Amino acid sequence: MDIRRLEVFCKVVELKSFTRAAEAVHLSQPSVSEHIRGLEETVGEKLLDRLGREALVTGAGQVLYRYARRIIQLRDEALQAVRSYGGQLSGTLRLGASTIPGSYLLPQRLESFQAEVPGTKVMLRISGTARIVEEILQGDLELGLIGALWKDQSLVCQPFCADQLVLTVAPGHPWAKRREVGVSELLGESFILRERGSGTRMVMTQVLAEHGVEVDKLDLCAEMGSTEAVRQGVKAGLGISILSSLAVAEDLRLGTLVSIPLTGVTIERPFYLAHRKNRQLSPLGQAFLEYLRRGDV
Repeated sequence: MDIRRLEVFCKVVELKSFTRAAEAVHLSQPSVSEHIRGLEETVGEKLLDRLGREALVTGAGQVLYRYARRIIQLRDEALQAVRSYGGQLSGTLRLGASTIPGSYLLPQRLESFQAEVPGTKVMLRISGTARIVEEILQGDLELGLIGALWKDQSLVCQPFCADQLVLTVAPGHPWAKRREVGVSELLGESFILRERGSGTRMVMTQVLAEHGVEVDKLDLCAEMGSTEAVRQGVKAGLGISILSSLAVAEDLRLGTLVSIPLTGVTIERPFYLAHRKNRQLSPLGQAFLEYLRRGDV
């Protein structure tokens, strides 16, 4: 089975388009189609369905895709290992992160890592913690930075850093000039929440409950599917919220949002570096892990 054909197949699956895949792998569209036909002949199954301009993977294609990703990754790791033996790091690191660390922690670190180790490429996937863990365990991602201590014996989770969740209001809100707010006062204000299942919401819910405030009793004015949406809602004066200090750092600096301490309450959310147990990290993955652990980035 030709690895190049597997690469082309994976790109079509990921982009759901023969045209976009052809651009990504620097081939003509007929060449991409020929690669897919050859692969289907090899495995004896239809792998992709064309529906108009969209290409959708079949059941057999989904099975092959999981193995193809692992084959390509193993090929890349083998090349990395050989080059590392000669003193050169290169290749692609497939990294995953939950929303907050993926959006606010990793981009600057990735830029400085690639400047320190030229010739390398990092593919960063940002999704919910559960999805990132799933892809680590499947072998699609080598490392992940997640917002929950995942209890799975197949996963190694190591503390990396912590984020603080802060009460955030618009500059024109009556609380904007206060030095602190009692936690029970939250019950009297219009509140914007992240959706259920959000790591931020889960941590906030647990800590507030420990201080006598049930999230279900808040005056909910909106429930939103992203931190960015909540941030914009607070800025627009729709309501108040408890948000990641990383997500609102620039707004706090510019004065477009205000954070107020909650009396006697600190809400911390730890982040963990995760990888599959008993999996040998690639030289590039190991180098990135050590880079993050140095603590000077």
